[in-house]
Parts: sequence; structure tokens; C-alpha cells
Amino acid sequence: MTGTTARRTVVSIAVSAALACSTACTGPGGSDDSGGTTGPSGPTGSTAPSASAAPSSRPPALTGASADALRAVERATGRADSARVESTTVMGRELSLEAAGALGWDDGLTGTLTITYTGGTTAETMRRLGTTAMEARYLPDAYYARMGDEFAERVGGRHWIKYVYEDLEDLGGGAGAGFADQMRNTTPNQAVKLLLSAGDVRRVGAETTRGRRTTHWSGTVGGATEQTVDIWVDDRNLLVKKVERGRTKTGELTQTAYYSDYGVPVSAARPPTEDTADFKELLASQGS
Repeated sequence: MTGTTARRTVVSIAVSAALACSTACTGPGGSDDSGGTTGPSGPTGSTAPSASAAPSSRPPALTGASADALRAVERATGRADSARVESTTVMGRELSLEAAGALGWDDGLTGTLTITYTGGTTAETMRRLGTTAMEARYLPDAYYARMGDEFAERVGGRHWIKYVYEDLEDLGGGAGAGFADQMRNTTPNQAVKLLLSAGDVRRVGAETTRGRRTTHWSGTVGGATEQTVDIWVDDRNLLVKKVERGRTKTGELTQTAYYSDYGVPVSAARPPTEDTADFKELLASQGS
């Protein structure tokens, strides 16, 4: 393998890891504070309208009893500060994965997830470099992905990739900015914000979810493509389950997430500097 090919392979793996970490954490779409939505950036394209879309393109704000109920869920879930998370994500032909761990959002996103690749072209690329699962650590200013030994051999023995959120704008000619926004803003209550921006929110009814009595809400977020959002809420106004569905260039994108143990202690230590490769430096090594 030539030096140029090796560098391109390293960067390809780094980009794949960024996509996996972002998707495992955020799902098909994030939400900004103004009520707009952003879909995942990078190789898969967008599934929802940009946060910079003109106000006239957004649906009117939800009002009435449904809005009051959902805002109570948003407040309660936001105040909870942390939770255990289990999720499964499928991104068309590109990627399927499972993630489990705990995340906190009291002072920026923090926490640790174990991400396991279960299928798709991205998973195959990662497997060729000896990585079938990785640990992702989220801190307020950056996140870190731990790769396998074979990857480390190509970057001076370093196992971790560091992604400073601002540097993600370099991913895909600027498309990575969507990653940064979603990673910094993602919390369970963002799914509620998405529903509050939908034009067809409805209370589906009472259901039992993982042994808990919940209320099921559903809605559709419009834009260039439609994205459906379903949440299941317990009697404390806390999310128990979330399902988001949209479409990408490679097919349907679906994420199902379960939340439990709200208020659980969360920590994420920065990996050793000597065992960490900076994503921006990896891009520069390819002349990107």
C-alpha cells in the first residue's frame, strides 16, 4: 500500500468513525433552539430542513393542550441532566449500529457510549481495519473515538481520534458543521422539540413500554424530506423511548433509543494525549 493510499485509508476510517459517533448520539435529526431541525451531514445527505431555513418554510408553533403536555416533557427531561441510553440505528445501505452507555447534558454533552457495528458499507470499511466496535467519549468541546490496534499502527501507535466540534466543519467540504451542532445540542428532550415543530402532532394513546406505562406521541417534521418522530413518555414526563425515521441517499434511516436511570452519575475522561490523533491533523495529512 502506498503512503498516499494509506493516508486516505486512515482519513476514510476517521470520517466513518465521526459518522458513527454522530449517528449513535443524535439519530436522524437534531434540533436547534429556534425550533428548526437539522439532519445528519456528510456522506448520507440531509433528512430534515436546515436550521437556517426561512421562517416561512417552518410549520406554525404547536399550541393548545398537546403543546402544553409536550413542553412539560421537554422541561422535565431537560432538567434530569443525565440518563442511560440504548439505541439501534440503520442508515440505509451505509451503516447499522448499536450503542449503549450514559450521557449527561447539565453543562454541555458528556458521557461514554460503546458503539458496535452490525452492518452496512461503513461497517465493512471499519472491519477491514480491525474495528468492529469502539468506545466514544463525549466532552463539551470535543468527542473521542477509540479505534483498534491496526488503525493505531497507521497513526504512530495512537488509538484515539479527537474531534474538536469546530474542526468538523472541515468534514465533507463544510457539511460537517451539522455534526457539530447536533453533537453539542443532543439530549432526549430534543426529540420533544422536534415534535413541537411538527404540524400533525397527535397523542396516540397509552402503551406499555419496557414494563412501564407510557403515553405515545407522534408527529411528522416536514422539509426537503419528511421525518417522523415518535416518543413514549412515563408518568414523570420523562422519555422512555424515541423512534425517528427519515430517508437518506442510501435508503431509510431509523433510530430507536431507550432511556432509563435519569440522573445517573456520568463521567468521561480525556484519553492520554500521547495516545490521541487529532482529526484535523489527519485531514491535513491528506491535503484536505
